[in-house]
Formats: sequence, structure tokens, C-alpha cells
Amino acid sequence: MTLLKNYSNLAQRIITALFGAAVIVSCIVYSEWTYFAIFFFICFFTLREFYALAGLDGMVVQKTFGTICAMSLFTLSFLIEHKDISYRYYFLIFPMVSCVYMIKLYKKFERKPFTNVAYTFLGIFYVAVPYALLNIAAFEDGAYNFEIIFGCLFILWASDTGAYIAGTLFGKRKLFERISPKKSWEGAVGGAVLAIGFAFLMNSFFHTLALWQWLSIAVIIIVGGTYGDLIESLLKRSIEIKDSGSSLPGHGGFLDRFDGLLISAPFIVAFLEIF
Repeated sequence: MTLLKNYSNLAQRIITALFGAAVIVSCIVYSEWTYFAIFFFICFFTLREFYALAGLDGMVVQKTFGTICAMSLFTLSFLIEHKDISYRYYFLIFPMVSCVYMIKLYKKFERKPFTNVAYTFLGIFYVAVPYALLNIAAFEDGAYNFEIIFGCLFILWASDTGAYIAGTLFGKRKLFERISPKKSWEGAVGGAVLAIGFAFLMNSFFHTLALWQWLSIAVIIIVGGTYGDLIESLLKRSIEIKDSGSSLPGHGGFLDRFDGLLISAPFIVAFLEIF
């Protein structure tokens, strides 16, 4: 990471993206357990960044306990979809998260304990739930199949890349200036075009889903990814910071890199389960 500081922001962005994509794709393709490991890692650090941001805003969140609850939810979701344990184990989550209230009783001198509890829950709902839902998509056919996760990630990355390139070269008309002054309609269109193109590409290589399903997922990612980025920008603007972290040179933090997935994932899984 230190060596990358000698490069320009664009070079850092490209190197980090290529390395990160290679690691994630390799883990997804190799086996369900390497898939589990890489997304456990991503979920953990995304959540830690969110709780760190909440701390900057003056919130006293239950970082450790919230993280335990979140990672337990992600792990339970995987084990249940993998058919290692019964779906009944989902019910463990409710008494577990309820313990947050009891813990707060022993915390002295907190002016707004229930606001802090709300932020603890928000971290679980905003970060862990979408990642846990991805496990359902990964086991859509009853057994692990990397194609859906692989395709969704590549469409998301295509959308981000297209938006970045088109926005940089042609961006003039502001998309949502109040929240994110740099985002433009030209960038949004560029991201949409590349995402749709990759949906056709995924359909050529993978046959788990029909073309109309890949295109539907692409539309979900285009809209959800854009809103995810704007929502995270709103969060950062409220705290008056530029990036959620510095873990990924050229991209900021894990929350910056995966914000689109956090909003898209629930819609994608709902679409797959219903249609």
C-alpha cells in the first residue's frame, strides 16, 4: 500500500482495482469456501469502516458486539444456504441483537443511548444484511454456483468504470449536485451502457440465467449502484469527510468501493427469488 503512494491517483485506482478483482474473482470461482472467506473479509472491514464513521459523528456504537452480530448473520446465512444447518438457526439472530439494549444499561454517561443503539443496528442492516443475502444468490440453484455472483460483480464494476470514464471525459450536467457535485448524467449514461453490454456478455458465457434476467439485474445494478453511491456520499457529507477509509488506494475504503452492492444486493435477491 505504501508503494502505491508514489503513483498518481488514476494509477493507484487501476492497480488496486486489477489486484482486488483478481483476488475476489479467484476466490469466487475456486470454491464456495473461498467465496465465503473473501466476502466474510469484505463484510467485516466494510462494517468496521461504517462504525468508525459513526464514531466520527459522535455516536457511541457497540462496535464489537455489532460486528459479532453482523458476522454471525453472514455466517449463518452461508451455512444455512450450504445446507450444513437448519434455517431455524436464523432465529438466533433476534435474541442476539436484543442484547444490545441490555449492554447499554451498563454504559454510564451516555446522553443518547437509543441513538447509539440505532446506529449499531443500522450497521448490521446497511452492511451485513446485503452481504448475507448474496449467499442466497450464490446458492440459487440449491448448490453453489459462482456464475450469478461473478456476473453481478462484473456488471457492477462495468457500471462504475463506465460512469467514471464517461463522467471524466464528457461530464457536464450534474446528476445530484447537492449530494455529489462530481456525478453527472453523462457518467450515469456511460455506466448504464457498459453495464448493459456486460449483461449481454454474461449471457454469452453463463447460462444459469436467461438474457432477460441478466438485463434485469443490470438495470437493478445501474439504479441501485447509483443510489448506493449517492447514499454513501450523503453519509460522508454529513460527517464532512472525503473517503470512508484509506484501505484501498485510489478508491478510498471498502465502503466507498462496495456501496453500490449494498443497495443493489437486496433488490437482486428479491428479483431472483420472485422471478
